Amino acid sequence: MHTMLKTVSTDRSMADAYVARAKARDLTIGIMGLGYVGLPLAEAFLAAGFRVLGFDIDTAKIDALNNGRTYIKHIPDARIVAMRATGRLEVTADESRLAAADALLMCVPTPLNAHREPDISYVSDTTEMIGRHLRPGQLVILESTTYPGTSDEVVKVILEKTGLRAGVDFAIAYSPEREDPGNIDFSTSSIPKVVGANTTPERDMAVSVYEAITKVVPVSDMKTAEAVKLTENIFRLINIALVNELKNVYQGMGIDVWEVIDAAKTKPFGFMAFYPGPGLGGHCIPIDPFYLTWKARAVGETTRFIELAGDVVTQLPKQVIEYLAEAMSSHLEKSIAGSRILVVGLAYKKNVDDMRESPSLHLIHMLRERKATVDYHDPHIIKVPVTRDHPEFAGMESVPLTPEALKHYDCVLISTDHDAVDYEALVRNSKLVIDTRNATQHIPQDLKAKVVKA
Repeated sequence: MHTMLKTVSTDRSMADAYVARAKARDLTIGIMGLGYVGLPLAEAFLAAGFRVLGFDIDTAKIDALNNGRTYIKHIPDARIVAMRATGRLEVTADESRLAAADALLMCVPTPLNAHREPDISYVSDTTEMIGRHLRPGQLVILESTTYPGTSDEVVKVILEKTGLRAGVDFAIAYSPEREDPGNIDFSTSSIPKVVGANTTPERDMAVSVYEAITKVVPVSDMKTAEAVKLTENIFRLINIALVNELKNVYQGMGIDVWEVIDAAKTKPFGFMAFYPGPGLGGHCIPIDPFYLTWKARAVGETTRFIELAGDVVTQLPKQVIEYLAEAMSSHLEKSIAGSRILVVGLAYKKNVDDMRESPSLHLIHMLRERKATVDYHDPHIIKVPVTRDHPEFAGMESVPLTPEALKHYDCVLISTDHDAVDYEALVRNSKLVIDTRNATQHIPQDLKAKVVKA
């Protein structure tokens, strides 16, 4: 690996002094964006002995942290209190404090616009903010997932407008976030960090920061590191599209795709289990692959395979609605219009309160378009906040899963398989259940006639 790394020669004095300070834990790590990525990162750097300056434009988050309260379900209050107790955490919405940081790690959103093109306004706006306070010796690292070339073409260009030069006066690198919210098997400190920079001194500076909290995988430059993250999520997109296509094929043959997958994954090599679902959610897979398709067009290349996979998964919520409509017609002799439907699970994945890009939102929208009365239950999301794509759902509240409440619905649609739900009781007290996650696999056999897998 190391023999492939670029060895551009530049003044090493800045890098050598910085690396020595990193080893002595004598750096202030600035983290811009204290969400699902930034907050665990701050916790990891505090645990490693660094000073941490957390910055967010959301003053509600700053107030919560300063008062020892969490705003992320899987990070309890006790962990926030422990972070505060180190005496090395400062959180602020005052951008003038950015000059106090020795490293500035950008953990900001990179969504798609209405035309499925990259929206890097958060990156450029944050970089402009850094530029207003940039000083010699600082290290700036983008962690947000983006297209190859963003760090060079956007971040570096904006920062060099200050008159300071990357690799000489300040350093710049790219290290993609690899958070998996709610995954108890992996944390920020146990997931290797890919780090790319365009010169050896800059790479050494970035590596010295991250190796204090986890294993580091250096790559030759920033655009290679940017491509690594896209490759990881494109791999997942394609396999999710494939397994959902197999679900439809096998269902037509009377074969349970979940049973097939569970048997196939017993092979100790050459197979990796992916599972069907009602659509893609989260901040990565529904978005990241289209960053590459956009950039590929800019250089005259096509991404037919990726775009086909994208087309397959985009249709998944619509397919679920069709399964539901057919099941209601055959089991209840009712149509969606005028029916009462309960969607179970609003988060995009189990056991978290993260509803970014959640397919459940699209399902509720489509059911309402077909004149159904729709409620939801989610033990982790008691009230719906304002969302980017469906602001009309803001204020909806989770309904209880009591036997009495369930009996009032014509159909229950399981969209997210939270562990806190009693699926046997759910099915027992429901007329019809559409299961998109195989959540009901262990219920008694006599109840399975009420369940339709979709």
